[in-house]
Amino acid sequence: MTDTLRRVAIIGGARIPFARSNTAYAETGNQEMLVAALTALVNKFSLKGEIIGEVAAGALIKLSSDWNLARESTLGAGLHPRTPAYDLQRACGTSLSAVIQMGHRIARGEIDCAIAGAATPRATCRWATGPSCGARCCARTARRAWAVASRPGFPLRPRDFAPATPGADEPRTGMSMGEHTEVMAKEWNVGRAEQDQLAYESHVKGAAAWKSGFFDDLVVPFNGLKIDNNLRADANLQTMAKLRTAYDKGPQGTLTAANSTPLTDGAACVLLGSEEWRRRAACPCSPISRTRRARRWTSPASPARARAC
Repeated sequence: MTDTLRRVAIIGGARIPFARSNTAYAETGNQEMLVAALTALVNKFSLKGEIIGEVAAGALIKLSSDWNLARESTLGAGLHPRTPAYDLQRACGTSLSAVIQMGHRIARGEIDCAIAGAATPRATCRWATGPSCGARCCARTARRAWAVASRPGFPLRPRDFAPATPGADEPRTGMSMGEHTEVMAKEWNVGRAEQDQLAYESHVKGAAAWKSGFFDDLVVPFNGLKIDNNLRADANLQTMAKLRTAYDKGPQGTLTAANSTPLTDGAACVLLGSEEWRRRAACPCSPISRTRRARRWTSPASPARARAC
């Protein structure tokens, strides 16, 4: 660790197209999407087989099968197996928290480089364990199925096999993000016209960015999708103004399907590094990992190449 904070460079990022939930990625899970984004980043910066300081990633909603999501995705993307990785989860702030944590570690000199990211699927999270998971686990561990079924008060009932649907509602209030936003808009006097205008400009400017090629080196095709399918290039303020409100049905409601963020699936990641590491990574004759450094110094031509840099 250093005594003074180092500047942290955002070297670059990669993501897959964002898709409206239950569309292009309806049958795709966290790990598949995160591996796709990580692989794009690895290929973009020639990191295959390299050791990165650390990888931090998570997801909005995780199933039990995703318990080691970041580590498995790191391996799946082709980074060196010695690259450490860990999961974190902070709802919609997961990716931002990952970036901040990795930035802090680089700034303090604990590591020189890192990757932060997250995946957000909604469709594949709808089939989860029901309320009687414990009873089913007991049944699974019994030596014979009949040993459980024959007991008085057999714990399993047909309703126990119904899937439970995890949601993103706030547990304490039981309200969704949209409902909370409606409360916030009233508190801060943010009118519907301002929200419609912001949404309209977001779609128009987003469509213009795609058309100009702004996203060409950032977004990689995935699962048959090449661009974000939740973008409305034909957004129209007059049409938006006619829509019914989505959360508060009364005259005071302001949020509609047009000015609210749609439920979206996707994954993205970003490569961070110290300024010194960034300069080394940009130099074609300099290594960016211990693995490549070892190979370089075993080459007779390496000292001359190093002096040239």
